[in-house]
Amino acid sequence: MNRLEDVDLVNLDNFIDGVTPYRMFHTLRQHDPVHWQPEPAPNSGFWAVTRHADVVAVSKDTDTFTSTRFTNLEEVDDDQIAIRASLLETDGLRHRALRGLLQRQFAAPAINQYADFLRGLTARTLDAALPKGRFDFVADVAADFPINVLARLLDVPDDDTEQLIDWGNRIIGNTDPDYADVLLDSEDSEKYRDLPFRSPASIEVFEYGRELARQRRGGAGTDLVSRLVNETPRDGIPLSARDFDNYFLLLVVAGNETTRHAISHAMLALLQNPTQLEKLRDDPSLIAGAVEEFLRWASPIYHFRRTATRSVELGGKQIKEGDKVVMWYASANRDSDVFDDPDTFDVTRGRNAHVTFGKGGPHVCLGGVLARVEMRIMFEELVPRLADIRLTGDVPRVRSNFVNGIKKLPVEVTLA
Repeated sequence: MNRLEDVDLVNLDNFIDGVTPYRMFHTLRQHDPVHWQPEPAPNSGFWAVTRHADVVAVSKDTDTFTSTRFTNLEEVDDDQIAIRASLLETDGLRHRALRGLLQRQFAAPAINQYADFLRGLTARTLDAALPKGRFDFVADVAADFPINVLARLLDVPDDDTEQLIDWGNRIIGNTDPDYADVLLDSEDSEKYRDLPFRSPASIEVFEYGRELARQRRGGAGTDLVSRLVNETPRDGIPLSARDFDNYFLLLVVAGNETTRHAISHAMLALLQNPTQLEKLRDDPSLIAGAVEEFLRWASPIYHFRRTATRSVELGGKQIKEGDKVVMWYASANRDSDVFDDPDTFDVTRGRNAHVTFGKGGPHVCLGGVLARVEMRIMFEELVPRLADIRLTGDVPRVRSNFVNGIKKLPVEVTLA
């Protein structure tokens, strides 16, 4: 994919082989780093921002590049914004206030208190999966571990974890026929235009969250749901019922999907680069630093979108007020201006300034600390147990230009 005219970031078929997206990103960084990408109606096209420096600049400047007009590619009207806006779709004081409700629970001191629990949970996951010999790493390891962490944070029964996974798949996989109840680009999706991701599964998540809220309102619980229903944001504006619905749904989706895909991509990279796995096996102290390379390499979310609030120049292009501006994190994470030999997976890489969780702006991922700890503990527990691990089949990917997801990762292991 070396010609600019071959680049198409809208065609989802370009995102199912794990190779074509990075070829397109390379072409754009080299030849048109702020690139106008047309879209089919009813969308109107967007600016694709692919260099690391420009992605960081857009992320930091929320006055010029707002999240309040939504953060995915779908173009929504004012009524939809009022109904569907979550923490992601706020800026300024309200964003800081909403984020502040749970920020302390996701900060390093709080997460470090979970370390023993996380290590025990990891051991439980691996004890169940590895003796099988042959299994799907996604279903049995990468998905099982973070969803059980989320269940603990929400204080919901372990028996509900499969349902939580299913909801996440159906919602964030809204462009994949294997996952979506109604495909985003289908006529039927118009019936669900007021739901997050236009997914009917959102209704089920709302109902589940509302029942939890009913049970915990007025109580003394310290779980995430209790904090959402019993605390007032620092701006003094209580969460409305709609605010709670959208915040809870965001926790369910983001709390599982991104970490699961990051763990899956990390394992695939180690399978495809066995000398790197050998380095971790020989020196487990490398794993903490390797997590940053896992995150750079994986980029579990391809992009987030902003909207220009004024006319501005970026990368030599004139962006108009109202234009969509899309930060392609997966591209920024392979920028040779920032990373030496960026297309090489290197668990010993130093100075890893990846943008996987966002960088420098107020929308840096709330769960970034937790994800890092989860991944570190997972591979600290997994690597010493493996004498050998081999890929045994195809690795299908989610049909999406938003989530960089792996559906299945069939492996065979020999235990140490």
